[in-house]
Amino acid sequence: MTTKTYSVKGMHCASCAAIIQKKLAKVEGIAHVDINLATEKAKLEFTADTLTEEALNELLGKYGYNLTEEEAEEGTCRIEGTIVSERARIKEEKEQELQRQLAKVQFALPVALLIFLLMMWDTASRFLSFIPNLPIPMELLNIISMAIATYMVFRIGEPFLRGILMFIRSGAASMDTLIGIGTLTAYLYSALITLIPAIRELLQLPADTYFDVTIVVIGFVVLGKYLETRSRMKTGEAIEKLINLQAKSALVIRAGKELEIPAEKVRKGDTILVKPGSTIPVDGTILEGSSSIDESMVTGEAMPVDKKSGEAVIGGTINKQGSFTFTASKVGSETVLARIIKMVGEAQGSKAPIQDMADKVAAIFVPVVLVLAALTFIIWLSVGSALFGFSSSISFAIMGMVGILVIACPCALGLATPTAIIVGIGKGAEYGILIRNAESLEKLSRVDTVVFDKTGTITMGMAQVTDIIPLEGAATSNDILQLAASVESRSEHPLAHSIMEAAEKAKLTPSPVTAFKALEGAGVEAIMIDTISVRVRKPVASERTISEVERLQKEGKTVVIVEENNIPKGLIALSDTIKPQAKEAVAALHRKGIKVIMLTGDNQAAASFMARQVGIMEVIAEVLPQEKAEKIKQLQAEGRNVVMAGDGINDAPALAQADVGMAMATGTDIAIESAGITLLKGDIQKVAQAITLSRATMRVIRQNLFWAFIYNIIGIPLAAGALYPIWGIFLSPVFSGLAMAGSSVSVVSNSLRLKTKKL
Repeated sequence: MTTKTYSVKGMHCASCAAIIQKKLAKVEGIAHVDINLATEKAKLEFTADTLTEEALNELLGKYGYNLTEEEAEEGTCRIEGTIVSERARIKEEKEQELQRQLAKVQFALPVALLIFLLMMWDTASRFLSFIPNLPIPMELLNIISMAIATYMVFRIGEPFLRGILMFIRSGAASMDTLIGIGTLTAYLYSALITLIPAIRELLQLPADTYFDVTIVVIGFVVLGKYLETRSRMKTGEAIEKLINLQAKSALVIRAGKELEIPAEKVRKGDTILVKPGSTIPVDGTILEGSSSIDESMVTGEAMPVDKKSGEAVIGGTINKQGSFTFTASKVGSETVLARIIKMVGEAQGSKAPIQDMADKVAAIFVPVVLVLAALTFIIWLSVGSALFGFSSSISFAIMGMVGILVIACPCALGLATPTAIIVGIGKGAEYGILIRNAESLEKLSRVDTVVFDKTGTITMGMAQVTDIIPLEGAATSNDILQLAASVESRSEHPLAHSIMEAAEKAKLTPSPVTAFKALEGAGVEAIMIDTISVRVRKPVASERTISEVERLQKEGKTVVIVEENNIPKGLIALSDTIKPQAKEAVAALHRKGIKVIMLTGDNQAAASFMARQVGIMEVIAEVLPQEKAEKIKQLQAEGRNVVMAGDGINDAPALAQADVGMAMATGTDIAIESAGITLLKGDIQKVAQAITLSRATMRVIRQNLFWAFIYNIIGIPLAAGALYPIWGIFLSPVFSGLAMAGSSVSVVSNSLRLKTKKL
């Protein structure tokens, strides 16, 4: 069994995906088809290697679609040459398409809104005596509307006309087909009775035209397509940014010489030199030297990690201090970062249940409406002629068919979700909740479990001095902090900056020091006021059993000892601190009946200590980055709908795997790109607010869909003339247009109610 992934060109709606799925599933030699509209990808499983890309495109080409096989990237650490060019080309094509759509929207939307207002004014003036008639003569307005509608149908609505041609050639109908038939029929009918009045008089057709309906429908649909295309442009950005994290070059020592080579050329066993501030190119083990390395990219932990000979380093992490050499042990797709890239890609490419639902609705709705319109025309011509005569029946047949296509044109259905989403997203932005897409918002409404990362999510994500403990016979806490700050003022170690910040907050001025010296893997020392030797160091093994040191370390804190002339004067503990709003955020989720879990790479003792302080009872600790996504999968396998909230690159696979990923805006760009929702200022109280917003928005969407469908359920039989033989009631296409507009107005008005929602 062979699996291949293809980029799909020409797919832009759920019914398109349904057509491709249906056609490919029938091809002998294809065992499974997975079409992902969001990523515009097709994943095919072949039972034989006889099917070529050309053969598949020959099949799909007549429906307007094209497949391009993606080159395998899993075996490389860096995307090279042609693959980068291909990605750039595809991105450029999408940006150009987006600009073309924007140009259409900039013309179509203002015109559609103006015509919509005039249409409502004219209709209202017919039934309400206190509303004056339009100040523009109807004959002049009709000519102007026809000119605008001509441009809208044949220029702006060109994709819809192609949908009709595709239907004629292949029998495959998409939403474009229905929009195209409805708008073109309304346009041609209106143009016919406007340009050739004799035909209208001969067939006794009503004088009403539907240019306005044509313009409004096309205007709103084009807007929806633009918004959809713009949201899809974000697909794959997380992968690109992850790839860009990799070092571009490496200093390799070969034959005693330093050679700078591209990172992808590093081989297993190479000796690599890493200088301060450099990105480590691949995974390996330190040979000589020591350093402090920022591993937050992978571990999510704010505290830099001191490394020495024999210890492992990870590609993509940053060397903060010192130089060292290491042996490359994992390169290419074997590195931790490469595996994270692969996992994020797999999670993003998976198919959401909501997409299956959209495919089914699209596959059924379009053909049913077309069949109903055709049957209405045929029945009126056949049965109607016998009952009412040909002249009347042909008028009823045309009006019935046009009425069905107009009233069933999915304007309200198309507006039901976007309007609520637009208002909901705007409301969220007011509260600092940035929502990427409707799918994330929909899924968020069903969540029952929230999983928090610790560092940068529950905590501030930066080391701070938390405890200063004088030892017996020592001076005050400020004395100890000033001693430490005096020595650390000469250090580049990340912990030194935290101690200096604490001294600044306490308004302490460091004393001048001389003979500064960094103690490899142990600390720093210097001479102060000529004779006083001050040392800031790690506790040695024997000191770790001292009660205060042991207590602080069990709380997950980093402890240093401050010595004066070799006499310990006090302890300074540094740790990431809990966000002020974390406890209330967890309590708010509990009040909603949502289960809260902490998932972290930190040790169990430190994680449990932090969790208890904010009210989280369940902790999953000491989890590697690649394991975080697996833990999310396990929760999903239990039937839980999971939100993952995090801020680190190490959280990216879990954020992508979760039903909804929430990233702190204070975190990394990768976490933000992998998440469906971003919380500004890293305020986790917004998690509960986002859930409240999503539930309210989905409630409005369901109401909108109800009204959109109820108009069709009631309106289609009326438009078809089902009540005429009994009560003589026939819904003119004028009222079909009004009903369509009314459904749109009710949908938009209902969505606007979200603006008053308090989160």
